[in-house]
Amino acid sequence: MLLLDDLPETLLDLAVPHEDINELTSLAARFAAEPGLGELLEESARVLVQDIGTVGVHPELPALPEGLGDLERWFPVYVAVAALPHIRAYHRERGIPEDIARRTLADLGRHIALHHRRRGNGGLSVPGWLRLHFRGEIYQLGRLQFQRSQLGNRTGRAVREAGIDAAPGDLCLDLHIPDFRGPLTPDACADSIARAREFFARHFPEEHYRVGACHSWLLDEQLRDYLPENSNILRFQGLFRVAYKDDEPSDREPVGFVFGNPDLPVADLPQHTTVQRAVTRHLLGGGHWYLGHGWFEL
Repeated sequence: MLLLDDLPETLLDLAVPHEDINELTSLAARFAAEPGLGELLEESARVLVQDIGTVGVHPELPALPEGLGDLERWFPVYVAVAALPHIRAYHRERGIPEDIARRTLADLGRHIALHHRRRGNGGLSVPGWLRLHFRGEIYQLGRLQFQRSQLGNRTGRAVREAGIDAAPGDLCLDLHIPDFRGPLTPDACADSIARAREFFARHFPEEHYRVGACHSWLLDEQLRDYLPENSNILRFQGLFRVAYKDDEPSDREPVGFVFGNPDLPVADLPQHTTVQRAVTRHLLGGGHWYLGHGWFEL
């Protein structure tokens, strides 16, 4: 159940932008006024935290009814708040340091900021992504995020063929590169990886992570045609061995991450930075961008 008096402080703890606090607090009154909504919220939170901590579970939350208005784009945030006692208890059980737990869950506010940049108002564009945070599967460790995950078929085969004692379905750490967290410098990446080695060995000692993996447009080798050799992105690519190459274009990925909205017309994209110019000129020249898939031994 949502405690309205505590809600503003809770939202601020989750890095929700100040400009959204009043709207979220006001809309939350509907859960008490409309019993059906309160029951839906409780059931959604229950489904979210069921089997909390289990890797690879993708809970399907109950469908939302039509006619919710502004509450619809905010509903996943209320579910996250309702799940807070459960994820905090899980963190305590695992001995997760409070600062790491706080920064991990504060990714909720970062995603609301991304929604503002893309759509001009608050909400969550990809609510399913935040389920990882509130189920104990992903952690913010310095510049990078690390997700407790499993090797897919193609990456697992590549790792095994390289002589590593790992195979498809084995545990791995998936690396993610969040926006709004400063430059992706080699030192910051090295620090994050070092933290990850220590963190998971200490707090998940029964899980053995031999491999780190990343699936991102930042690993597209075509970026080498546009960026200087000493660029942070190319040095990030240097951390990984190629697992496999994608044949399916993913032009929306770089447009969405670099410019904030994957639906922007290519002809209207700005070219103020080196990365903006790289993404835009490649597309204007008729090229496509692809997801890169890489791995490294931990």
